[in-house]
Amino acid sequence: MAELHSADIQSKLKDIGYYISEEYLKEHPKKERDWRTYEQQYARRIKEAMRMLEPLIHEAVTTIWVYQEGETRGRPEMLTLEQKVKLLLIKQLVGESNRMFANMLDIFSMVSGMDVSYKTVERLYSDDMVMMALHNLLMLRRKGVTMSDATGDGTGYSLTIKRNYESYAQKLKDGAKEAEEDHRVRLFAFTIMDLKTRLYLACGSSLEKEAFEGAMAMLSRVDVSLSSMRLDRYYSYPTYVDAFGAGTKVYVIPKKNSTLNGSQKWKDTMKDFARDTVSYLEQYHKRSNSESGFSQDKKMLGWTVAQRREDRIGCALFSIGLWHNLFNLAP
Repeated sequence: MAELHSADIQSKLKDIGYYISEEYLKEHPKKERDWRTYEQQYARRIKEAMRMLEPLIHEAVTTIWVYQEGETRGRPEMLTLEQKVKLLLIKQLVGESNRMFANMLDIFSMVSGMDVSYKTVERLYSDDMVMMALHNLLMLRRKGVTMSDATGDGTGYSLTIKRNYESYAQKLKDGAKEAEEDHRVRLFAFTIMDLKTRLYLACGSSLEKEAFEGAMAMLSRVDVSLSSMRLDRYYSYPTYVDAFGAGTKVYVIPKKNSTLNGSQKWKDTMKDFARDTVSYLEQYHKRSNSESGFSQDKKMLGWTVAQRREDRIGCALFSIGLWHNLFNLAP
């Protein structure tokens, strides 16, 4: 077999561009979605997810045991751990502000027996016990996921941060009034999805772009092995390919300036791309499941995260992942 060179990668990329534009799109016209069927399935999944929510939360909470030595100080807890988890997930689903959600609870307090302030709702996002229960809710075992053909991708959420410009305004003009301004900050989330069940195996988030590392750290704590992984072109570097170890086959489209410089795993990945391109692309394009998963999540829970602190932002995004899994557990 002829030796592979870096120039062969560039040549193959040109061939792919021509094939997609001239042949593939003509042979695979875009199918129109049956919106009536789609909405019916969507409504059924919501109903099934809500039916499963309470018993799953109860199961997740009852596995947690807390040992406390000595006398407990401070005010007694107003809510049980089960109530806290339930409140946080429902609040994330309805998408209201903390204050509005607390007001909604006032209305339904006769039924729910919960009477809490908006500050109590916000503190749920930084409660260690709540996060422990949420991790128990990851629910991978419920569909027997122990070995996975997976896909991973990142997406952006909008984070609104209010800044107080009083001190800055004072410097510009004496006697300036206090001013507040909303600023949109890009928040990144990276998820790893099992292709067979469409369940999220792990997720990470960051105000910068360390979301990938966060997802990999979570994956290392989950009892699931990856047999294959598909990554977006943004992650087309030897460092990302090597992160999955020798036992995981990685599919990634190289960048235009990619070479064979890198680890042996990177060289083998580029050889597979250049020498068996059609089969390679068939596997790689299963990555579109990640994009459709993000679309589902954002339709259900929106594009904006309301929390400010980094730990609470991570909790909010983790809650989105849990709702995604709940919806995909529905038959």
